[in-house]
Amino acid sequence: MAADARSTAANVLALVIGNGKSLDVVLEKAFKLDVDTRDRAFIQELVYGVLRWYWRLQPQLQSLISRPLRDRDRDVEMLLMIGLYQLQYLSTPSHAAVSATVEACSTLKKPWAKGLINATLRNAIRKSDKLGLLASDSAAIEMAHPEWLVNLVRRDWPGHWQQLLAANNERPPFTLRINEQKISRDNYLKLLAEVGIAATKSAHSEQGVRLEIPVGIESLPDFDRGSVSIQDEAAQLAKTVLDLPSSGAILDACAAPGGKTAHILESGQLRVVALDRSAQRMSLLRQSMERLNLQAEIKVVDAIKVHDWWDGTQFDRILLDAPCSGSGVIRRHPDIKLHRRHADIANLAGQQLQLIQALWPLLKPGGKLVYATCSILRAENDEVIERFISAADAADLESIDVDWGVPTDFGRQTLTGDDHMDGFFYARLAKH
Repeated sequence: MAADARSTAANVLALVIGNGKSLDVVLEKAFKLDVDTRDRAFIQELVYGVLRWYWRLQPQLQSLISRPLRDRDRDVEMLLMIGLYQLQYLSTPSHAAVSATVEACSTLKKPWAKGLINATLRNAIRKSDKLGLLASDSAAIEMAHPEWLVNLVRRDWPGHWQQLLAANNERPPFTLRINEQKISRDNYLKLLAEVGIAATKSAHSEQGVRLEIPVGIESLPDFDRGSVSIQDEAAQLAKTVLDLPSSGAILDACAAPGGKTAHILESGQLRVVALDRSAQRMSLLRQSMERLNLQAEIKVVDAIKVHDWWDGTQFDRILLDAPCSGSGVIRRHPDIKLHRRHADIANLAGQQLQLIQALWPLLKPGGKLVYATCSILRAENDEVIERFISAADAADLESIDVDWGVPTDFGRQTLTGDDHMDGFFYARLAKH
């Protein structure tokens, strides 16, 4: 693999870790530059791998170098992390990993760092047993998560916390949602088999299909024709929890990038109003609607500012997929472990409560509101619903009687990794 793949990965990591940039945004920009398409999978492997194991690799690196590198040499520090990741988690021969990582300094125009990287990585090979023992110093290092998050997950899920944190460090499954307006799931599985893509039915979503090995969208039969979309199975379960009517008006608040919006529209003749305050993310929703040949009333607005966009017509169903910590989808977005802080959780819970309070008057009597997050933290889930119900008028908590996830006091939680799903919380409220 060419050395420029490693230097590109180092630059991406420097922006994500050093400058707090979004992994998705930085990686997309990097791939638009002059990067060999054959290198992209390897760059992604290095970037995601270092971010997954950062909290274990970082103390190892500290033990190997005598003093921290300067901020302007963050890219060199990231090259060292890349080297450690290759030595410990990839099958690349040690001598090849060291040599190629050293050579990447030339692409970064920092030839002075070659000696440092060579000596540090060779020292890491000699001290591999000692470096491995560092993981036993704390649960945070062992599980490769920030300490505050380890503590919250252990408190909220005392019987599952190690399983949940371990799942966050695994590669996520590649799951599809079949558009049954175009093709049945059985027939789409036949199409996949014809092109040599191994796949199985999802355990709980009737439209879900899980691939054994991820592929590019260009390899998916009839993707451009709207027969299939990429969506985790746990997110697909929103349709089930909504208990959709045969007709009526549905509000999808915080809708972008549009997976749940599309799934609702694929289900029948429904009027769907889709809101999100991010114009950039709403462009993704519009692209999805066009590809799938679906129609939604799309509004780039802040859902909480009801008087700016609501026409006074109440909705039969409201889906509030609230902004959250993303603690249930860390395996897809490992930069969450670096960007989130403990203080964010209380702030997010406050925003979530304000959203549900603002949207509740928009629901018809007899209607249902589904509150969803891709979080596994009770502060964003059960505790938000409990606070809302304690002060709300005409709100009844409905049980979600399904065979997936685990019941909580106020909803249903899928645990990251169980049945190959992401971590999602659902609660359903009915207005009497």
